[in-house]
Amino acid sequence: MINFRYHVVSLTAVFLALAIGLVVGTAALNGPVADSLKETVNSLSKDNQQMRQTVQNMQRELDLEEEFAAELAQVMLPGKLSGKRVLMVTTPTGRDHADGVQQMLQLAGVDLTGRVDLQDKFINPENNNQLLELAVTAARPTGAPTNELPGNGHGVETSSALLATVLLDRPAGSEPVTEADRRAVLAAYSNANYLTTGDRVTAAAEAVVIVSGQPYVDKDSAKKDEAVVRIAEQFDRTGATVVAGNGSVNGNLVAFVRGDAVLAQAISTVDNANTVLGQLVTTLALVQQLNERKAGQYGVGDNAGSRVPKLPQ
Repeated sequence: MINFRYHVVSLTAVFLALAIGLVVGTAALNGPVADSLKETVNSLSKDNQQMRQTVQNMQRELDLEEEFAAELAQVMLPGKLSGKRVLMVTTPTGRDHADGVQQMLQLAGVDLTGRVDLQDKFINPENNNQLLELAVTAARPTGAPTNELPGNGHGVETSSALLATVLLDRPAGSEPVTEADRRAVLAAYSNANYLTTGDRVTAAAEAVVIVSGQPYVDKDSAKKDEAVVRIAEQFDRTGATVVAGNGSVNGNLVAFVRGDAVLAQAISTVDNANTVLGQLVTTLALVQQLNERKAGQYGVGDNAGSRVPKLPQ
């Protein structure tokens, strides 16, 4: 029978062999392995420094491009849209760059009739029935025409149609909406927290700039993206509509307009309006819309026609 002493001796021999192997292996490989690891670390460190420098250079180039665009706007825009009555409509996803778009429009001399900021509540599909009811109740005490409102049961579309009716020029030969009726309709939606207007809306507009952003990504994203499209369709009544967006893929408003042959002939889009350059191009696209009645797709996306409009000299 194997006794306890035998086990102790055997285990001691095993551990001693392991210790000797580690010492011998470390001594034999320490030089080459350590040198190799050191070279790898140094190489990765240099690559990291180069990439960091590349990023810094690209950021610097972007900053310089933005500065150049801002300086260019000061030369190109003043007077380009003097006296033109323009409405701004912003969606919740476009709010971050709306102020920049507005500043460029004002630099060009527009008569900004108002700015309507649609709230998340307006886009939320859960409020479909409430928006349908509100469209009826908001228009009822006023002289705003309702015979042209959609009757398909889509709350965002119906309410957008009513808002477009009171905020934009009426077709030739139609009775204009009074200022009192315009204020009453806007107040109904504002009091229900579907939109905000900031300053008072002063008149009907002959052109509209819709400021949008990235597509929605929540569980109701498809319905919300569809709602934004319906808003644009209803406000596209003047023949002068520009969408100032951010990106042109994954189903946002810019992508949808560019993918629709009919809308692309009527609505101009800018896919980088989140930059100073894109905000400048947005204003130039509106100049083209008002002066030439011509739509174009501009920006840096693969589905853009060009970066900037080609305006007559």
